[in-house]
Amino acid sequence: MSEASFGFRKVPIEEKQGLVNRVFDTVASRYDLMNDAMSGGLHRVWKDAFVSWLAAPRRPRQPYHVVDVAGGTGDVAFRIARGIEANGTVMVCDINAEMLREGVKRDGRRLRPRTPVHFVAANAEALPVPDAGTDAYTIAFGIRNVTRRDVALKEAYRALKRGGRFMCLEFSHVDVPVMERVYELYSFHVIPRMGEVIAGDGEPYRYLVESIRTFPNPGRFAAEIERAGFGQVKVRMLSGGVAAIHSAYKI
Repeated sequence: MSEASFGFRKVPIEEKQGLVNRVFDTVASRYDLMNDAMSGGLHRVWKDAFVSWLAAPRRPRQPYHVVDVAGGTGDVAFRIARGIEANGTVMVCDINAEMLREGVKRDGRRLRPRTPVHFVAANAEALPVPDAGTDAYTIAFGIRNVTRRDVALKEAYRALKRGGRFMCLEFSHVDVPVMERVYELYSFHVIPRMGEVIAGDGEPYRYLVESIRTFPNPGRFAAEIERAGFGQVKVRMLSGGVAAIHSAYKI
């Protein structure tokens, strides 16, 4: 029987998506607030750096299509859309309906960018986009939650045009010894407590912390990206290794 990681536990592969869905059903309404609390606002800096490195064209000559995967609340998608003044579209694909609802609410409360943001229920392993139909594929803090990461990476490759850009922002492995110990204590003792106080449940955040620890280090993840067919794989470490951006191209 095939198994998948759900935090530190191994579960039957067909059960993981349901377990992950329950986590995000629980945290969706407080997701962005908890991100601010957990990171001290640093997630905003990381996302700005992520979108800046993508460098989507402001006024592309040809239609420029972005797929933001596992981007439920639209935090990254809106950043990208604000930078494209014309001839662009951004589609948020997320498997979790509660997260998508939060994104749609945010879209309704803000001044809409010239580039529209569309919200679509979809699995990272089977995106509703044509072969070679996407200019950029982004995924922020979502790849570690997919059931079959290799399938999701191959799906990203399928969706991208030749020369298209793959970008992933994800928690990583702290590489500063003293900071690593402090981060470990903070992750396992403070973050779940924050979840109890702010989101009303600490258990989902225990899973999220565990999922960070079981995610491959930057070198191993870069190798996974290359195995999916991508080239020019590069990594930028953020905040001493708390997070990392991986960039690659379909060449």
